[in-house]
Amino acid sequence: MTKFKVGNHVKWNSEAGYVTGKIIKIHHSNFNYKGYTHHASKDEPQYEIKSDKSDHIAAHKGSALTKI
Repeated sequence: MTKFKVGNHVKWNSEAGYVTGKIIKIHHSNFNYKGYTHHASKDEPQYEIKSDKSDHIAAHKGSALTKI
């Protein structure tokens, strides 16, 4: 699995199609975001990504992301 770093430009599939953004934070333990607990670990981190087109912040596992 690809490991991403803060600042990497990535894309992911959303309900509205592909979205692009930059990774702004990496979580290695569970965290709460928008009322939901996102599960993360050192082996399977979650990434916070800021959309290129809006100020929207998304949280995804690396398996949902593609580096561009």
